[in-house]
Amino acid sequence: MNSTLRRTVVVTTAVSIALGLAACGKAGSSNASSSSSSSAAGGSQAIGLLLPENTTTRYEQFDKPLFEAKVKALAPNVTVDYANAAGSAQTQAQQVQTMINQGVKVIVVDAQDSAQIKSSVQAAHDKGIKVVAYDRLAQGPVDAYVSFDNEKVGELQGQGLLTAMGSAATPSAKVVEIDGDSADPNAADFKKGFTTAVAGKVDIAYDASGLWKPDVAAQKATAAFNQLGAKNVAGVYSANDGMAAGIVTSMKNAGVNAPIGGQDAQLDAVQRIVAGTQAYTVYKAYKPEAEAAATLAVDLLNGQSISSVATATKTSLSGNTVPSDLLTPVLLTKANIKDTVITDGLYTVAQICTSDFATACKAAGLQ
Repeated sequence: MNSTLRRTVVVTTAVSIALGLAACGKAGSSNASSSSSSSAAGGSQAIGLLLPENTTTRYEQFDKPLFEAKVKALAPNVTVDYANAAGSAQTQAQQVQTMINQGVKVIVVDAQDSAQIKSSVQAAHDKGIKVVAYDRLAQGPVDAYVSFDNEKVGELQGQGLLTAMGSAATPSAKVVEIDGDSADPNAADFKKGFTTAVAGKVDIAYDASGLWKPDVAAQKATAAFNQLGAKNVAGVYSANDGMAAGIVTSMKNAGVNAPIGGQDAQLDAVQRIVAGTQAYTVYKAYKPEAEAAATLAVDLLNGQSISSVATATKTSLSGNTVPSDLLTPVLLTKANIKDTVITDGLYTVAQICTSDFATACKAAGLQ
């Protein structure tokens, strides 16, 4: 649908409704809101956006504002109702039900638990509400899905680690693997891609889940170093940058001198890459992902075809085949910081090269 038609979408009435529910009172939790306005009465021109947690910085800092901005550009009178589950699948289920009760016509959800969300997706579907799975493929009758090629993410992580290990990458070289939360189907894809990339080239000597939590990941890494011996660890895989932050501290405390990588291109991870304490990350540009989700949501709201955006399909663990937009990730190292996150405007040189990283930035050609 062209932009002129999108701009003709009209909302009749808007009132402010909070969706905090069980998320209220949690440290760092985000109550439901809309940055432009709150939910439309009757919900006929409101889109719900539900994100899973706020430990990972990307959701509040990038995904939410980018999604809201794109919806506003496509359909200025459509409101976005927002809620963050703060890491609780139960809270997210309550948030979905609240949006169903309000009568929103489209819900975009990044599932905290892809299996537990299934009944909520079904409930929305039964009310005629369209559901867009964002970043993680929720189970149930989902209408559209937007994410990255997550097995490719894992492959890039494996390739990045092997490159960083260099000649130390041998079939007997001991690698510690800290995966994401099994409740997130992406975690299995990352793991599959990673293990495929490193199979027969290194020895995965310790494998555990860090649950996407830096403190848990740090604890698991410490246990691995104690079990294997710090000097025997040749490489460390962290499924994302948030966990890598905790693991790097454990590595320092244990005296482990080995490369580690992550994903998400968090600012602190890019700074660690500049400083040499993290070897790589995987850059998944938030803007095209958030904007694709917003476009799908507006098209579904207006009863338009989504085939121009959702050009692929993905089958969920519940057996549902979902029209999908799968974006391409990029391996980020010190060599291409300028060509990725800086060129795309994700971060400025000043944001990366604070006083603590000035010398390292100069050596990396960033200043």
